Amino acid sequence: MTAVLDPAGAAAIGGRRLLAAAEADLDAHLRRSGPVPWRGAPGALLAELEAAGLTGRGGAGFPAWRKLAAVAEGKEPVVVANGAEGEPASAKDRTLLRRGPHLVLDGLQLAAEAAGAVRAHLYVAPATFDTALAALSRRREAGVDRVAVEVVEAPEAFLSGEESAVVARLSGRAALPADKARRVVESGVRGRPTAVQNVETLAHLALIARYGPAWFRAAGTPAEPGTMLVTRSGAVPAPGVDEVAHGTPLPAVLGHYGGVTGPVLVGGYHGAWLAPHEVAAARLSRACLQRFGATPGAGVLFALPPGRCGLAETARITGYLAAQSARQCGPCRNGLPRMAETLSRLAGGARDPRLVAQVHRMTALVAGRGACHHPDGTAALVRSALRVFAGDVDAHLAGRCLARRADRRAMTRDTGGTNR
Repeated sequence: MTAVLDPAGAAAIGGRRLLAAAEADLDAHLRRSGPVPWRGAPGALLAELEAAGLTGRGGAGFPAWRKLAAVAEGKEPVVVANGAEGEPASAKDRTLLRRGPHLVLDGLQLAAEAAGAVRAHLYVAPATFDTALAALSRRREAGVDRVAVEVVEAPEAFLSGEESAVVARLSGRAALPADKARRVVESGVRGRPTAVQNVETLAHLALIARYGPAWFRAAGTPAEPGTMLVTRSGAVPAPGVDEVAHGTPLPAVLGHYGGVTGPVLVGGYHGAWLAPHEVAAARLSRACLQRFGATPGAGVLFALPPGRCGLAETARITGYLAAQSARQCGPCRNGLPRMAETLSRLAGGARDPRLVAQVHRMTALVAGRGACHHPDGTAALVRSALRVFAGDVDAHLAGRCLARRADRRAMTRDTGGTNR
């Protein structure tokens, strides 16, 4: 069976590859993309993945081939497709699992073959659990898979998709991050070497196995090849999930071709705020965003709507993150709640100039001292907010809110009168 989606065609559809190839129905998937392109031996696909330059799309950006190669060296390795998507601002993984589950499951089978694994897991959020079960049931009927896949439901929690939390859940424990005395590629699910790959990463892997490294590198940049799924929300013309090439200017990703007028949160709740002039100069790439203290993360972009206070929005997110911590270490049990409470006071209009120094001090105290990276990500978000919303901080300390003033001015213009 030959695939309808040829390499040239896939590269020509506005850079959309996963979304162009996605089919929810197995028969339609087989007609479009063909059967699983087995390589016939463990490790045979690794060189192609290395040449393609595929990196993880879950946020860390680790080379996919290296993780699979590491577990292949161990005994009875395990592979995991991670679709927990605990990030509230992201919808890419559930969108992909609903629209193209068989690309993900093809990638999981190929990852299992590459690693020499005989056990595979699909770890998904409750919203996509039934979809995953139905897709796997249909594949079992058709006999397309060689490795049995167990579907496991992830808790609805921010940290449920963290790598060590995934391993804990699949080992029968609570889905909480753990101190990494040993890497999960050495000792993961029930002590076996484990490769945890994001579902989007595996879908890209399935297409690379079909069309090759050169096809994959036809999009993106030489240093960061390929496309990635992004979730746009807030003040954007078309909220939702789209697929764009690495290196695309951020205003184009957001759909703001006429220019960006407000701050944008890049990378999600563990991301960083960028000021409008920074957004205008930035591209969707690690190399570019690093200059602004940000990364693409899992492809989350939130444009702050007019009239909404960025300081208050950050306080809300920080409060959520403090409540979502594993509470296994001092920074999570004590530092994050205190940081959230202090930032909330500042955003709420408490006219105490000491609050700013207190927030800075707490970000320094929690960063690098947690059992996992949750305190680090939260501290980075808060630091970026204090930088980008410095004018708002000064206004709040003086008893004003710039966002509300701007909103009142806009309402006055719209009504043509005085807004009291």
